[in-house]
Amino acid sequence: MDMRLARAMEIIPAIDLRAGRCVRLVQGDYRRQTVFSDDPVATACHWEQQGAPRLHVVDLDGAREGEPHDLSVVADICGAVAIPVQLGGGIRNELAARKALDIGVQRVILGTAALDRELARGLAAALGDSLVAGIDARDGLVAVRGWLEQTATKATDLARDLVALGIRCIVYTDIASDGMLRGANVPAMRAMVAAVPEAQVIASGGVTTTDDIRNLRDAGAAGAIIGMALYTARLTLKEALQEAC
Repeated sequence: MDMRLARAMEIIPAIDLRAGRCVRLVQGDYRRQTVFSDDPVATACHWEQQGAPRLHVVDLDGAREGEPHDLSVVADICGAVAIPVQLGGGIRNELAARKALDIGVQRVILGTAALDRELARGLAAALGDSLVAGIDARDGLVAVRGWLEQTATKATDLARDLVALGIRCIVYTDIASDGMLRGANVPAMRAMVAAVPEAQVIASGGVTTTDDIRNLRDAGAAGAIIGMALYTARLTLKEALQEAC
């Protein structure tokens, strides 16, 4: 039996930051934004109080512009909660990664820059388990720069390359599902897990129901990042945590 199927899956609330506010986008479209809170720190504390084991924070402006923009807000979040925080968005070199780690972030997510294999190799050696690869895909092909640019690189091929370079955790986002509240792309997640059996794969995009969580867990996902479903109360964190066990 695959041991990934026997352990609980980690449920991770998402906090997407734009201009210092907590927002959600639909399919990564910056024009389709909903603001859920003007106080991301209070939001982070709320999820911690509800039992979240970790927070997934994304600097959306950083993702689009290539360097972190909301580090002061991220620092406030890290200072306010005891649970670990992982950060993505604009982490494209070691300096940016170190700045994030220095303010209390536990793990940094390398997204667009992961296509630079030599950079990924160097960061994996320098940062170890503090480095996570973020692979965002539309129809199985990698998208970069805040999902604004599509590449011809298959997500599973990139994942294999990054794991060969020493990265052991991947956040895999299905862009077409993200923010749509129509369910997770379980076949895509199953294919990603099968492509990199030596790595932990965290699912992101479309997680809406307890069925999604159960199906992702059975597909071998080590975790699930949940955003829109929590913010719109389609799913409670308590329900998600119970189903992940």
